[in-house]
Amino acid sequence: MTSVEALTAIEPGSPAELEAFANLQARLAPMYRRIFSDRQAPRTVVVVPSLSLDLEVQAKITGVTHYEERMLCLLMLLRLPRTHLVYVTSQPVHPAVIDYYLHLLPGVPARHARERLTLLDCADGSPLALTDKILDRPRLVSRMIEVIGDPMSAHLTCFNATSRERTLAVQLGIPLYACDPSLSRLGSKSGARQLLRKSGITIPEGSEGMRDLDDLVGAITELRSGDRSLNAVVIKLDDGFSGEGNALFRFDGAPDTALGEWVRRTLPERILFEAAGESMDPYLEKLARMGGVVEAFVDGPDKRSPSVQCRINPVGEVEVISTHDQALGGPNGQVFLGASFPADGEYRHDLHRMALDVGRRLAALGVLGRFGVDFISTRAADGTWMHNALEINLRKGGTTLPFMMLEFLTDGAYDLERGEYLTAAGQPRSYVASDNVESPFYRGMTPDDLIDLAVYNGLHFEASSQAGVVFHLMGALSRYGKLGLVAIGEDLITADQIYRETLSVLDREAGTATTGRSPPDWRHSA
Repeated sequence: MTSVEALTAIEPGSPAELEAFANLQARLAPMYRRIFSDRQAPRTVVVVPSLSLDLEVQAKITGVTHYEERMLCLLMLLRLPRTHLVYVTSQPVHPAVIDYYLHLLPGVPARHARERLTLLDCADGSPLALTDKILDRPRLVSRMIEVIGDPMSAHLTCFNATSRERTLAVQLGIPLYACDPSLSRLGSKSGARQLLRKSGITIPEGSEGMRDLDDLVGAITELRSGDRSLNAVVIKLDDGFSGEGNALFRFDGAPDTALGEWVRRTLPERILFEAAGESMDPYLEKLARMGGVVEAFVDGPDKRSPSVQCRINPVGEVEVISTHDQALGGPNGQVFLGASFPADGEYRHDLHRMALDVGRRLAALGVLGRFGVDFISTRAADGTWMHNALEINLRKGGTTLPFMMLEFLTDGAYDLERGEYLTAAGQPRSYVASDNVESPFYRGMTPDDLIDLAVYNGLHFEASSQAGVVFHLMGALSRYGKLGLVAIGEDLITADQIYRETLSVLDREAGTATTGRSPPDWRHSA
């Protein structure tokens, strides 16, 4: 039996797989030191952009199969002249989308980059996670091994890491540049609250480890009994995604006595779910399966939703990558819609400090790769900001990918001291980004149509000015009327103008002056 056959024959989840995975992960630090800082070093990056989430959670996301396209920003790695990229999807990506990204590459001919890009797909549009589809296709795994070449200079990257990504890494014989799935609980809603509490960072009052209706009633009653001014609580599924697993319960009309009985009686009829079509019994089934939290709803006259993104590299160093102010929507303002970068200057450095504290604790526990910390921030009467940390995401997210695109396009970096991004020429850049630009009027518009209207209307990103619009999720446009975009400008005001102009052009080209949809209320830095 060859070494490849031996790896693919290992039973998923077995002690043998865990040992093989640990041995592969041990390669990352030496590879990082040898390769990552050398632009000329040969390497292979295998991208599997699987949303390995609960299938019922996935089903709530419009056009979810096309979210595999969000990591196409990693095609920008082909600017490194000896880098080979293997990108695997459920179904073929529209050729116009691939051409679009390759022509964004700075300083590399598209033909040269295309020769170093291998696109593979499963020819499977089912709702299963991409990683499961790959593992169900041994011939595809063999093809991936064949095109990887030297496994000693290759690694696997993904959207989020589960036991399935661990199995795939072992079968491919390459390390996974992501958090070890055995540590995934640290990124659950319950696990994050526990770690944040240990880090000394303020979190909303609440309880973890919810599993059933009795747990919810007890936790909700306790919160309200301890604070009669509390207006509402938020219930969150431990493995919910983008706010779709959240629900709100308000205390309007709550009695002063027999509170627990009132909560039990009214919860099923008064609970407000973020996900469309959700109901109490299926929600409780998910809660029993994955767990959840109940926490006090933080409110105030001036409330923001900032986040900070970090990276723990293979040698254990913690880096702050970016800060954002997030735009939230949905029925109760819990669903991620987009973000503006950087976060408000009044609290950027507060975010840096708290994220570094969290990052050092995560690194000590063995966490690797990108993570984000989300906050709710309210302005106090004296003008200062009070921050409550809400969750830790041990994966790439909605604010990760726009920043990666900015970084690849302009070859700059986040200046931690200034709290802003500087291009290679030392010029600041900001952006407004969204994964949820959506209208029924956009249905039927193809990626080619979108690219044409961007060019005709002067919205296309220009390398000379290092400003303009970059689109993503283009595959979801024709069927779902949905796409994502990153509007890059020299400051937030300019980026916001570009963003709004783009929406105006899309509406006009779709044949309607207004779609009844307003752009998110982006909060500008002072």
